[in-house]
Amino acid sequence: MVTEEKGTISIHTENIFPIIKKFLYSDHEIFLRELVSNAVDATQKLKRLASLGEFKGELGDLKIKVSLDKEKKTITISDRGLGMTADEIKKYINQIAFSGATEFVEKYKDKGDDKQIIGNFGLGFYSSFMVAKNVEIITKSFQEGAEPARWECDGSTQFEITGAEKADRGSDIILHVAEDSEEFLESHRLSAILNKYCKFLPVEIEFEGTVINNPNPIWTKSPSELKDEDYLSFYKELYPFSGDPLFWIHLNVDYPFNLTGILYFPKIKGELEVNRNKIQLYSRQVFITDEVKDVVPEFLMLLQGVIDSPDIPLNVSRSFLQADGNVKKINSHITKKVADKLSELFNKDRKAFEEKWDDISLFIKYGMISDEKFYDRAANFCLLKNTENQYATMEEYKEKIKPLQTDKDENLVALYSSDAGKQDSYIQSATSRGYDVLLMDNAMIDSHFINLLERKIDKFTLKRVDAERIDKLIDKDEKMESVLNDDQKGKVKDVFTKAIGNDKAKMELEALPVEELPVSITFPEFIRRMKDMSMAGGGMPFMANMGEEYQVVVNSNHPMIRKIAESGDASVSEKLAKQAFDLALLSQGMLKGKELTNFIRRSVELESLFIEV
Repeated sequence: MVTEEKGTISIHTENIFPIIKKFLYSDHEIFLRELVSNAVDATQKLKRLASLGEFKGELGDLKIKVSLDKEKKTITISDRGLGMTADEIKKYINQIAFSGATEFVEKYKDKGDDKQIIGNFGLGFYSSFMVAKNVEIITKSFQEGAEPARWECDGSTQFEITGAEKADRGSDIILHVAEDSEEFLESHRLSAILNKYCKFLPVEIEFEGTVINNPNPIWTKSPSELKDEDYLSFYKELYPFSGDPLFWIHLNVDYPFNLTGILYFPKIKGELEVNRNKIQLYSRQVFITDEVKDVVPEFLMLLQGVIDSPDIPLNVSRSFLQADGNVKKINSHITKKVADKLSELFNKDRKAFEEKWDDISLFIKYGMISDEKFYDRAANFCLLKNTENQYATMEEYKEKIKPLQTDKDENLVALYSSDAGKQDSYIQSATSRGYDVLLMDNAMIDSHFINLLERKIDKFTLKRVDAERIDKLIDKDEKMESVLNDDQKGKVKDVFTKAIGNDKAKMELEALPVEELPVSITFPEFIRRMKDMSMAGGGMPFMANMGEEYQVVVNSNHPMIRKIAESGDASVSEKLAKQAFDLALLSQGMLKGKELTNFIRRSVELESLFIEV
């Protein structure tokens, strides 16, 4: 028989519950996670005792039930787990394991870090007082002959233990919800919390007659048990409105730390946008957080999926994650597993890997830029794609361009395009000489990636295909003779200086092959690269706003330029020069507004000279 008893909860301050409510208020929905997790623990322990033969009764239905009574303003969490005797209530409930409550008050009185408070002091059950003005426990131990007991506390340090009526083992936690927390008396609110925190708990959770969780998520199973459709189905369960992932990694580690989980590679295109809150962190299938920056390397935040580790406590602070040794090991291990998976895919089926490259290149490049160890691992499977949609590893590409794209100083020069459509004439000029042109057209990542390759690869440089005239891009110290004499050169310079009429443009007269354009516009590599870096967030801010400086290269060997030099009609020379210059602007998308209108009218006028009336 349970002896009625009243007493004082064993803590060192009368103000502990107001402190709990105050400091945990910003995240007070976690009360439900804590109580349901406790119920799961009690159930799992009973199952363990049964497996060891220490509990010989029938386990029966082990569902945990969450009930809502809006009229009585109560929330009840019921389990059929171990239960407690009156003595166990005194031991586990009445003695809050605070080490130095005075220090606790002093340490946190000016701080609002709820996660840190929970993490340090394991409030667990007492988080119920964040939303309840009164809490009852009605419980009966699984032990043979145990009598049910009732514990009640009104949020002060006073408690009461009495006998109770309860036929079955387990515990009912009854929360009498406070007025300032009546939002939790709404069914949809509780449902959302259960779906967030308890979706994959290992014991069935029932709410309003429906089991709301998946107790056996696939990350708890062996990869040998699973098929591709299992992984795809689980992905849809996590992200119901997303397209299929490209592939996935099943994590399963038991030494030197415990770690399970599945990481999915979604299709990543366009802007570099870190998909924060896409990876979910669990501890023994209890949701902890989706802010996993310190557990997962920054570049892996582009992935999706779940990570589960019992080595990370349920209530974790940011400072804990940053300092904990296991977290750092997990971080490094995940990086290695991702690199190993990518390497495996590359070596197993290179063609399939190349087909996925456009979707995963952003992720791999970002990883190589941000993580030194990942760069070392990825160097063998990172691909460079050219304008002909051909792929090569970095070592393969160096060997490919070595015969033709080595300059006079023995540097390998890789040419690239940031916009194949806009820079087509420059690409054609390069390929007509047998040069290869890479495609580096992601403005947010490729400027950083180019700089990385130049730092990492000795005697290797990259130049945008429109950064200079082609023979200067890969300077082999070879010069062509101009067909113009000095007087003609002077005339051409004067005519084009007037036609250009822009102090930001620097004009150069160069002897180029006749098949090259009469006039082309190039952008100095250093200035353009600084501007690209600034726009991508990695350079000097003022560079992004500076005016566009460019060079105008006039091909002295082109027939149109010879006609300008030899014409005795100044008006014709000026029109031809202006037309050639405007064509160069047009090819770079730089001819707009009034200048574009004038170009069209001039084109019609010049064309009419060749039409017989």
